[in-house]
Amino acid sequence: MRSSNPVFSRRGFSRDNGYAGFNAAQQAGGPAVGTQANPYAQGGNPYAQNPYAQQDLQQGAPPQAPVSTGRMTMDDVVMRSAMTLGTVTVGAILAWALLPVSSTSYGLAIGAALVAFVLAMVQSFKRTASPALILGYAAFEGVFLGVISEMYNSRWSGAPFQAVLGTMAVSGATLLVYKAGWIRVTARYARIGMTIAIAFVVVMAVNLLLVAFGVAGDGGLRSMGPLGAVVGILAILIGAFFLTLDFKQIEDGIAYGAPKEEAWLAAFGLTMTLVWIYVEMLRLVAIFSGDD
Repeated sequence: MRSSNPVFSRRGFSRDNGYAGFNAAQQAGGPAVGTQANPYAQGGNPYAQNPYAQQDLQQGAPPQAPVSTGRMTMDDVVMRSAMTLGTVTVGAILAWALLPVSSTSYGLAIGAALVAFVLAMVQSFKRTASPALILGYAAFEGVFLGVISEMYNSRWSGAPFQAVLGTMAVSGATLLVYKAGWIRVTARYARIGMTIAIAFVVVMAVNLLLVAFGVAGDGGLRSMGPLGAVVGILAILIGAFFLTLDFKQIEDGIAYGAPKEEAWLAAFGLTMTLVWIYVEMLRLVAIFSGDD
């Protein structure tokens, strides 16, 4: 089972070790990660020789992460995420300051978005995390966000700031609900959510084609009216769903002693999800702001 953000192709931690949010054994009808099997039990992982860790696994509790170098910690995830999101922010600020609102800057934004998408896809299919690719993705994504944020701000003053606050609110609420145990990320939960998310993207792609060929006017499902607001809210809920998958992967990766470099994948996934939520929040703020 592979977790993902907008491109639906980012793998979970350590494909080589079989961990992808839910392990290969579960796909074959075996136990899920966090209950019976430790995906890092091979390759010299301390848990392979730790009888207490094995006992924890049999009791259904994830083991405590080993105190040793080379293993991912929450500090690693926070630091890499700060670097990645910081790169997005710097790119956005520079684009906002240096690229005035015009058709040229809009074209540059589309080009930056395409480059960011390509870099994200390359990283998604790589077997290991590449900091250069992830930071490159963040930089180009930042340029795209800076240009479109300035465009929205020129028509709906303060929309980007409200979208940032909205993104923080959604992320904070999702983390709170997840940590409180109100949402349990199970294989069934992930399958249902991914099915809805993929269906959403397919419908949006079809809608884009219909708008491009003039079949659907005023943006179709992505209009600036009530229907567009409903679609935007659904998109934000899908973003919150992706966040729960990201939180689960990070939590399990740390508990099972994922390699330290996997923290870059955590930062990559969180950044993609937050960008998704921000863009949808920006549109939603504009819709509720009207034409003022």
